[in-house]
Amino acid sequence: MGQRTRIFTLDGAARHLCIDMQRLFAEATPWQVPWLSRVLPCVQEIATRHAASTIFTRFVPPRSAGEAIGAWRDYYEAWPDLTREKLAPELLELVAPLKGLVPPARQLDKTANSAFSHPGFADALHRRGVTTLVVTGGETDICVLATVMAAVDYGFRVVLPTDALCSTSDATHDALLKLYRERFSHQIEATTTEEVLRRWSG
Repeated sequence: MGQRTRIFTLDGAARHLCIDMQRLFAEATPWQVPWLSRVLPCVQEIATRHAASTIFTRFVPPRSAGEAIGAWRDYYEAWPDLTREKLAPELLELVAPLKGLVPPARQLDKTANSAFSHPGFADALHRRGVTTLVVTGGETDICVLATVMAAVDYGFRVVLPTDALCSTSDATHDALLKLYRERFSHQIEATTTEEVLRRWSG
């Protein structure tokens, strides 16, 4: 489980999985991620260069707290204005520079933190021979974290361009990057957008 140095490669078996770059998190809402706009150019560059290999997730809340299950119901009772019966529907859309890439990029809606909460997602990737996921978006310490750890458990290699990740908390963002580098270096490669683009030429 220790640290090791390696050189990653990217090819046709890689996909860019961009997590929740939506207006809901970009604009002035209670869930705004203030530095989403700062990482957007890096996310856009990867997505534009590899649009056909990009999958954008969207976090879609329930219509009401009563439609949620278990602890999610408690969660939305604390955030009633962020259920679909209160939210402006356009806030669920991808931010404009990314929305225009669909298609050829694809969009995957989810109702929980991890992209792998979408039924059959891991199996669909495996059937297509995908072995590596370049993960971008937000938040580093919530939906990206849940997606990355699920990806590791499903056997995918994960490449994280750290300048294409964002969070509302600098402290937990930095702590997770340290964790990935020190405890998951066999499965997770923390790098930069520039390096991803240099090694993913297809």
